[in-house]
Amino acid sequence: MKLKYFKHIFIVLFVISLTSCFKKDTNYALGTVNEEASIYVLRKAFKGSPVTLSADNLAGAHIVAGVVISRSGNKNFPQGYIALESVWRNQVRGILIAVPDAAKYQFGDSLRIDVSGAKMEQKEYGLEVNNISDNRIEKVPGVSIAKVHRPVSIGTIEKDPDAYESTLISVTADVSPDPVTGEPFKGTKAILDGEGKTIEVYTEDGAVFADEKIAPSASFQGVLLQRDHKLSLRMQSYDDMMYPSGKLYQGWPETFEDPYQTKTSYNMTAINNLVTMPTGIWYMLQCIQGNTAGRDRIVSGKQAVRFQQNLSSSALLQMNFDVPDGASKVTVWYGSYYTDRSCTFRLEYSTDQGVTWHKTGNDISDAHSTAVSLTAKQAVFLMDIQGPVRFRINKLGLGTSDNTISNGRLGLDDFAIYKAY
Repeated sequence: MKLKYFKHIFIVLFVISLTSCFKKDTNYALGTVNEEASIYVLRKAFKGSPVTLSADNLAGAHIVAGVVISRSGNKNFPQGYIALESVWRNQVRGILIAVPDAAKYQFGDSLRIDVSGAKMEQKEYGLEVNNISDNRIEKVPGVSIAKVHRPVSIGTIEKDPDAYESTLISVTADVSPDPVTGEPFKGTKAILDGEGKTIEVYTEDGAVFADEKIAPSASFQGVLLQRDHKLSLRMQSYDDMMYPSGKLYQGWPETFEDPYQTKTSYNMTAINNLVTMPTGIWYMLQCIQGNTAGRDRIVSGKQAVRFQQNLSSSALLQMNFDVPDGASKVTVWYGSYYTDRSCTFRLEYSTDQGVTWHKTGNDISDAHSTAVSLTAKQAVFLMDIQGPVRFRINKLGLGTSDNTISNGRLGLDDFAIYKAY
């Protein structure tokens, strides 16, 4: 009996000791709450009405980190504000921060801001965080980060303005109506793209570049804000008017949308690889009209051009007609098809109705897969060609992709030509 009793006591004590050990163990799988929230997470905390920020609505965080993308010194940014931008899981987002002295913070400064107790609300220039004192803003010493403007179409902005508000963007479009010779930037200018969509470019009278002359067409870059409940692009210097040129030809860009799904095989000898589109007859050798959403690089409409991969000879998307009034610029949107490797392509032109072709600009080899980004890149080629001219995209025949060669399928859409000026 005594032996059984002692055995029982021993088992109970052993279990108690194990239980006490388990209670002291740390569950490392739970991890530590990150004190920093991305701007993407911050904006998600806004549900349409003013919100006081706290760890409860920021997944346990109280710090927001990002890079300053505004330039208060050029006097074309709302007074008392800075714009902060960050990238989280390939998602670029921006936010306006109301600050006591915007001049303290320079373009490229990396900041950490304690937002606990601050208010986030929709106001005149967009979604902003206010009630922030300077002592709650930490400038990361010795860190200055180069930020770039994301090329984007006006239609894409309209579909998801939250993704672009208070971030650096670039929009290629014409000034509408046509500016008179010597017309300055100051005031409100509407810019119109080839899809008939518009957005305003707003310049304060006191901006350092307000009296500079605006071109008929350009890639206008700056910070996307709001003004009078409309999207408004704020350039920050005269150099933010990139690639100035003449006007976009009427009826362009060619979107390769109409007719729908006519060129569905890479080499259609029955039609000599010729397709009549709104701008004219195009020769499409080793390329098709692809319509696979999320894989083809569809910038507008329901389809885009897809070039074949691993060829040892050129694949061509070629105009079999001229535009009459020369050219100062050509733009096109591009990217790799789906998860394909990159490739190399170039723009070529002919001023003798296609007898001879000449390269213009540099070869392009940085097409990215949809795994990197679903947003296509924009290639811009500048030139000064007077008189009738035609163009083509030449995807080089580099052979089969291997350890040294990248020759995947290329996606391309919205081919635009701008008149000489």
